[in-house]
Amino acid sequence: MATDETPMSDRDQAADWVARMDSGNWSEADEAVLQAWLAADPRRQGLLLQTQAAWMLPDAMREPDVVEAPEPANDTRSKWMRRGVLGGMAAASVAAFVTVRTGFSRDAEFVTRVGEIRRVPLDDGSIMTINSGSELKVSLSPRAREIQLLQGEAWFDVAKDAERPFIVASGPVRAKAVGTAFSVRKRDEGVEVLVTEGVVETWSDQDASRRLTVTAGERAVIKEWALVHYREGDNTPVDRALAWRNGMIDLNGTTLREAADEFNRYNQRQIVISDPGIAGEQFDGLFKLDDPMGFAQTLKVTLPVAIDTSDPSTIRIARSTEAELQK
Repeated sequence: MATDETPMSDRDQAADWVARMDSGNWSEADEAVLQAWLAADPRRQGLLLQTQAAWMLPDAMREPDVVEAPEPANDTRSKWMRRGVLGGMAAASVAAFVTVRTGFSRDAEFVTRVGEIRRVPLDDGSIMTINSGSELKVSLSPRAREIQLLQGEAWFDVAKDAERPFIVASGPVRAKAVGTAFSVRKRDEGVEVLVTEGVVETWSDQDASRRLTVTAGERAVIKEWALVHYREGDNTPVDRALAWRNGMIDLNGTTLREAADEFNRYNQRQIVISDPGIAGEQFDGLFKLDDPMGFAQTLKVTLPVAIDTSDPSTIRIARSTEAELQK
């Protein structure tokens, strides 16, 4: 009798790859062979993700045993060692994945593509988790730890060091912490700061005299000339807004337009709202961030909508006609 079970040899190889990536002896040649192995069978990436899931969970953010790489002679970035690839929450086996690099020195740039989530331990003991479609520059010096968020979003678990403030800058906006955990997201309406642990001080260079203290469970939106502070319980709770670290999208009174924008951050296949009349409908729910089709199918159950998937690059959502509703 035929089965869909993946051959055991692939499972064994996935375990071997994880062990080799975690050994500290990873090379560019190993990376090339791994990518070829993954490309040969689409099921293999899922096997690799599942095998690595026990090693690292983004939400728990437990720090792995970091293997220090040799100090690079020239370009630091070319000497980073890839520790692995992990897809969001293990049970979800999401297509978005986390790339972990260790041994990075003082200055570096990071760019994540659509669907990629990258977890980076810094050599001061802090950890960055970089969301899909983001760009950052990192500069660590004896006097300060500075991050420039040029695009997107990142969550920071900051190692305590009172002598070296940890500052994240996005445009004119600044967020300063000593030992805490918080996220910064660059949005069209301003820069959003969410604090999961400790205290963060934030301000705009346009008016540095006005500073806002944001504590655990709170968030703030900072524009060039305005600061808006939200207490815990206002709008989406902080932990739910950061569900992307677990490979999920948590909708909490979110409009259909906003939900589509969130899914589109993580997927090449884009959700398009063809009827503006339904764009303001609100939703609650927890969805895998790599499953826009699953979200669209849920809409059909809760709203009078039609789903058009004839174009492989889009999922079009429109209000159903009366004839379609009677089918």
